[in-house]
Amino acid sequence: MITVVIASYQYGHLAAHCIESLLSQTVAPSRIIFADDGALDCGHLPILYPELEYVLRPKNLGTVDNFHELLSRINTEYTLFIGADNWLRSDAIELLSKASADIVTYDIVVTGELKEEIHDRVPGETITYQGDLYWDREGKHHGSMMYRTDLAQKIGYKRRYADGVHAQEDWNLWDKMLEQGASVASLQEGLLYYRRHRENFLKYDHLIEAVEEQG
Repeated sequence: MITVVIASYQYGHLAAHCIESLLSQTVAPSRIIFADDGALDCGHLPILYPELEYVLRPKNLGTVDNFHELLSRINTEYTLFIGADNWLRSDAIELLSKASADIVTYDIVVTGELKEEIHDRVPGETITYQGDLYWDREGKHHGSMMYRTDLAQKIGYKRRYADGVHAQEDWNLWDKMLEQGASVASLQEGLLYYRRHRENFLKYDHLIEAVEEQG
């Protein structure tokens, strides 16, 4: 039993693609929760997709607090967060539902107008794949890994980097789950389409400015 949380902040114009990818899965997830963290650009979605559960926040909590609160709502065995600007391959949930581990990771297809930026961020880790880039994540963390809910809830998302600005997000889950002996399974399949686009960078401009002001 898997709950998928679609997390959105200023991605209301991209979210339908993500939602459609989940509704067209060969095996449906047990729950789909869509969360808009205060951007107020997703009010049209409950009308278009009433079968989802919605959390439309009137104010922005920030990534860590938003994810932490959403995690507390989940009661299925497994949890998977996905950005509303990305999407899953149509058989992703079917393949993930067959895995048995505390953490299940899988490979990523990097796409979008700025996909080449990934070369600078992780040089040597991607290869050309059908016009996009294939990112091998065997045994490695990424933002849409699937994990056992009860263990994740004991750890939570509430942690930040030392600068007090940048969220550690699910790195805290990954690190702490491994410290507690969590088992890891890897699927050698590109199940997540990770869209690199202009908004990926624009929405973090205020964070960069805050760090620079701190010196």
